[in-house]
Amino acid sequence: MTAKASTDFDFDSEQEAFRRGLRDALGPPVAVLFAGFIGFGALGESLGLSVYMTVATSVLVFALPGQIVLFEMLALGSTAIVAALASSITAARFMPMTLTVMPQFDRRHQTGLRYLTVHFLAMTSWAVAMRDFPKIKPEFRQPYFLGFSLLCWCTTLPGTVIGYVMAGQVPTPLKLALVFLNPLFFLLNFTEVRPTPNRLAIVFGGLLGPLVYLVSPDYSLLVAGLVGGSLAYGLHRWHRRGATA
Repeated sequence: MTAKASTDFDFDSEQEAFRRGLRDALGPPVAVLFAGFIGFGALGESLGLSVYMTVATSVLVFALPGQIVLFEMLALGSTAIVAALASSITAARFMPMTLTVMPQFDRRHQTGLRYLTVHFLAMTSWAVAMRDFPKIKPEFRQPYFLGFSLLCWCTTLPGTVIGYVMAGQVPTPLKLALVFLNPLFFLLNFTEVRPTPNRLAIVFGGLLGPLVYLVSPDYSLLVAGLVGGSLAYGLHRWHRRGATA
């Protein structure tokens, strides 16, 4: 019997789908996340936070932007409520991500398992899901996603601990570079998404972000995302109306 090609998602069982998810994560996705959490661990130590809190946020939050905002707010002396609120605002992106991923799972899976699965949703796993789910039968999507995401999540603890221990040997520019590897990997994956509006939104947001930052750094990300996405949506609707006229 010949082995299945690496691009073949025709699984025979949920266990096979789960193992395939593990295998697909074991490579660039895990390496990039591991590097990012090394940078985060070093950042936590440099801010004077304990290794226990640094590791706990990686395991429980599993969202680098929110973790960084939380630590920065605590380092500035903000109250726990304000820090938690600021961190929660950065997690707003998970609402549309969840709404686009969860309905694609087979409804026959237990509801409790879906609640557990959503904790492992991250930028990397979402991008891969959007790219590969159309090739996977609905009943095998959740096992595949769990295998992929679970292995990515498991890298947070060792990556954070290593970064915390090595903090004194990691220059600040390198810490930041490691943290931003994850968004870069997300962007590289998302370039394979076919819908034109999605590509336009990335282009518009990428162009607007640096320009708005020069005027209003605090709102640059929000404005770039809102305006860039709206422009892409508006152009797509205009093009569709012109095509059907």
